[in-house]
Amino acid sequence: MSMDSMRGKSAIVGMATAGVGEAPGFSAMELLGQAAVKAVNEAGLKMQDIDGVFAATSSHAFPTMSVVEYLGLKPRFFDGTNVGGSSFEMHLLQATLALEAGLCDAALICYGSNQRTAGGRLVSMSEPQWHETPYKPRHPITAYGLATSRHMAEFGTTREDLADVALAARGWANLNPEAFARGPLSKDEVLSARMISDPLTKSDCCLVTDGAAACVLVRADRAKDLPGKPVYFMGAGGANYHRSIVAMPDLTTTAAAESGPRAMEMAGVSQKDIDVVMLYDAFTINTILFLEDLGFCPKGEGGRFVRDGRIAPGGELAVNTNGGGLSCVHPGMYGLFLIAEAVAQIRGEAGERQQDNCNIALCHGNGGTLSSQCTAILGSEAAL
Repeated sequence: MSMDSMRGKSAIVGMATAGVGEAPGFSAMELLGQAAVKAVNEAGLKMQDIDGVFAATSSHAFPTMSVVEYLGLKPRFFDGTNVGGSSFEMHLLQATLALEAGLCDAALICYGSNQRTAGGRLVSMSEPQWHETPYKPRHPITAYGLATSRHMAEFGTTREDLADVALAARGWANLNPEAFARGPLSKDEVLSARMISDPLTKSDCCLVTDGAAACVLVRADRAKDLPGKPVYFMGAGGANYHRSIVAMPDLTTTAAAESGPRAMEMAGVSQKDIDVVMLYDAFTINTILFLEDLGFCPKGEGGRFVRDGRIAPGGELAVNTNGGGLSCVHPGMYGLFLIAEAVAQIRGEAGERQQDNCNIALCHGNGGTLSSQCTAILGSEAAL
């Protein structure tokens, strides 16, 4: 099976979210179930039609088994690959491979978390603790602060540049009624916000919310017979260099520099073809790093690239049009919400934030501490 043979072979025919922001009284699995039921219904299918399950969660050691039990499924194929927040971009590729191989006919990708109302804090075990424990870090923030400091030292990136990322995210969130953090936000407010891990302030850090998302994929030939407007899988790629931040080869270059080109080659597109860019913005530095590593600007130019509203509403490049993890939703793992917004944009269902003639969207997921990088490209029928 060649790389380009996967282009356009599957399509998302159902997409849904649930409990975005705060959902008191619901468990993570209950929220996941709500999103899954909505996605399957939108696809015009029944739950018993689902014979492929792909899941990763931060609250279940055996996610696919838990999902299968809760939803009453009997899948022929399942995969619980967990590489952090980028898992779901990789699941798109895995589901497409399984569908194309005839291992399943309808694949469900799902995630749910009640991190906010369950009292969770933004703390991760994504680092092998024996490396850093003597220094008492607060991961993942300490790790991202380290990468930010290095980018500043090497390329002259400023806290004002980081603030421009946060302001752009809030600008998009203010156009999204589902976004958790809405309202005015000034650059002075971002810069004067409480310092969490120098040089990152509270405003440089993602939200801690509840939320669930799910999508249903089928083979492309079947998608045209279902009620939902199909959004086609065009390409995906993954790369991973490390787990612990202390093992990252270069703090200013992520494995997105490999996952992005792989996805674009499979999809047969380049940066100029992308209409919407959805980046996993757990911290403001992420957006800058991924814009560089995915080739939207040269290495070291990310800070200058985001200045003056370039990625904000009305700017040159539509980035994180839902408000991102910084202002829309971030329930522990954010990667499936990137896909949800890409689907909304390609279907023309994004309301005030809708981009004109949106046919191709890039979703880039990040897992761990700049560790696992997975890029996926989705398109409309016109893009095939």
